[in-house]
Amino acid sequence: MDAPSKIVIIGGGQAGAEAATLLRQNGFEGRVSLIGEEDALPYMRPPLSKGFLAGEVGREALIYKNATVYGKARIELRLGVRVEEIGRRDKTLLLNDGNEAGYDKLILAIGGRARPLLVPGANLRNIFYLRTIADVEALQPHMVSGRRLVIVGGGYVGLEAAAVAVKRGLDVTVLESAPRVLARVTAPALSQFYEDTHRKAGVAIRTGEMVSAFAGKNGEVAAVLCGNGSSFAADFVLIGIGLVPNTELAERAGLIVDDGIVVDAASRSSDPDIYAIGDCAMHSNHGFLLRKIRLESVPNALDQARAAAAAIMGRPTPKASVPWFWSDQYDLKLQMVGISEGHDDVVIRGETQTSSFVVFYLKAGQLIGADAVNRPGDFMAAKRLVGDRIKVSPARLADDNVSLKLLIQAAA
Repeated sequence: MDAPSKIVIIGGGQAGAEAATLLRQNGFEGRVSLIGEEDALPYMRPPLSKGFLAGEVGREALIYKNATVYGKARIELRLGVRVEEIGRRDKTLLLNDGNEAGYDKLILAIGGRARPLLVPGANLRNIFYLRTIADVEALQPHMVSGRRLVIVGGGYVGLEAAAVAVKRGLDVTVLESAPRVLARVTAPALSQFYEDTHRKAGVAIRTGEMVSAFAGKNGEVAAVLCGNGSSFAADFVLIGIGLVPNTELAERAGLIVDDGIVVDAASRSSDPDIYAIGDCAMHSNHGFLLRKIRLESVPNALDQARAAAAAIMGRPTPKASVPWFWSDQYDLKLQMVGISEGHDDVVIRGETQTSSFVVFYLKAGQLIGADAVNRPGDFMAAKRLVGDRIKVSPARLADDNVSLKLLIQAAA
């Protein structure tokens, strides 16, 4: 098979930017083009609900790699352009400006979009989502002290936005349909800790509230209505109920899709010349977790970018990393490693009252995950314990006098 001479990357996030520069680092000398639907240079999304929403950092601080990096690496940027169709037979891309682009290898780094809340009144003005720079810039003028903000969704984005808003003096209510916040990803003890933290800061947390409609006045949202009859007055609303992977382009091209573009360990899709990385990609069998899963995290996106670049250059697939995530709320740094789903035992090191503790998750005696609050050292050790599949007794995990680093050394 001839070596590729043209590689096109669709997607202007961290995954796409990383794949582009890694191709050069791996020795690719052909043409590399990155097509991004937004006008901005590829940027980091995690700060959108934190420092950028708070106005503590500007647009420039979000940029993942500055323009000179792409110039030196001879990467062609085509920003503000959308790919409408993939022609797999002749390896062409139809763009929204009517032009076409050819490829030998294609990397889809097309991410996802905010999951819409499809209830009556959802099209009223002053109802927002938070996924892009434009989303935040539309939201920021409403972040004025004394205004009433209702946030639908008690996940990471919703809670991070709540922390920013209440610090700016807004009247903030968070509505979560589950019995507790962060219910899908954390133990009850950690959910309770974050609920208590937000309530102490002045946020009203209402769990078990299923939004049924939005009521309006003069075309703008005025209240959020719930199925149990509750009503919450609002000057504006932020909806944060998850992400929908952008798979339509891949579906129209006939690729295998199942809640994400299905890929192998090398990030290769069902078409050997097309790769998918980041939030849009579904691991058919994750190399560390050994299961089918779609991961929404920057570390996973960068891992998949490395895998795709290596595969295209005929190099071995890098070893899969243990998944990890993070969230910043108030002065709390939450760092998570592994996937806690399916755990049968929970161990807490430290006291939740001190805002410095770790929650460990075990399954059949095996440590499978950990959530560390304001304990970066313990997080790094937990990352190693989970990543190396080291077995540790619950009693030693719980004992704050036993160094986690010593547990690693003892297992070596």
